[in-house]
This record gives sequence, structure tokens and C-alpha cells, in this order.
Amino acid sequence: MKREKLEDYVLTIPDFPEPGIMFRDITSLIQDPDGLRDSVDGLLHSLEGCDCDVVIGLESRGFIFGTAIAYALHKGFVPVRKKGKLPRETVSVEYDLEYGQAEMEIHKDAIKPGDRVVIVDDLIATGGTLEAACKLVERLGGEVAQISVVMELAGLHGREKLSKYRLKSLIRYEGK
Repeated sequence: MKREKLEDYVLTIPDFPEPGIMFRDITSLIQDPDGLRDSVDGLLHSLEGCDCDVVIGLESRGFIFGTAIAYALHKGFVPVRKKGKLPRETVSVEYDLEYGQAEMEIHKDAIKPGDRVVIVDDLIATGGTLEAACKLVERLGGEVAQISVVMELAGLHGREKLSKYRLKSLIRYEGK
């Protein structure tokens, strides 16, 4: 059944993973053929006029959308993963999580100097993960052409952390 708006596919799970959190479950969106198509089409539309050389996706749901975008644009896809998951020489960056720190990495040869890069993920919350991905791109000499995400939790102010980048989101939730 085709829904009216993209957010109609997203289920909200109250008090997950802890009390007070309204978890936005994107798996309901991607398991529905129309939801998946509409979200990929929306991301492609958000990239109109954006010239890029490569698409990167963040582990793990960014892989789902990023590979579809790279395929449609006939560009290569580069995974950005949690530390220790990539087999060749990598560049890594630490970033802050809500409760601690994490580290992500990219293959050292994945981005060439001067490459214009589109970063794709499912969600922007505090912006820490996307900011780390931007740092990886820039450390390798690339330029972030645009960040495109399916959902934005505006109440967590991640957009402010990424204000120097072009950022598009398909769904915007005002809360956390």
C-alpha cells in the first residue's frame, strides 16, 4: 500500500532503547518496496545539481542507501566502517558518542585528492558520525560536495555541527 508521505513508513517506538527516547525505526521504511523506492528517489532528488566523483555510506544503514545512490549515479561506492573492519591500510578518526567515544575508518586509497564526495546515511542526530566522515574525506584530500540523509532529528542540533556543509534531509523530526 503506497503511503502519502515518506515519514508514514517510519515506525516510532517509544522508550527504546531507554525510557524517554522516541526511536525512529527505518527498517519499516526499507522493507516496504514503495518506501525503499521513495527514499532512494528522494535522496537522488536531493542531489540534483550536485557534481560528485564518489559516494560514501556510513556503517551500516548508510550502506543500504549509499550503494543505491552510487548505482543510480554510476559512481563508485566507498564504505566508512567502524575501526577494525576494513582489510587494507586505513585512515581513522575518533568521534564522540552520546555515552563515550568511537572510531571509524576508510581505506587510505578510497578518496583521491580533489574528489568531490557525497556522504549518505540514514540519520543525522547529534552530527558526530557525519562530522567524522567529513574529516576522513578531507584528510584524504577530498571535498564534501553534499551530505544527504533520510531522517533528521532536529532537536539534537546535528545540522549546526555541520553548518559548513551542504546538508539535505528527506524527513525532519523536530524532537529528539
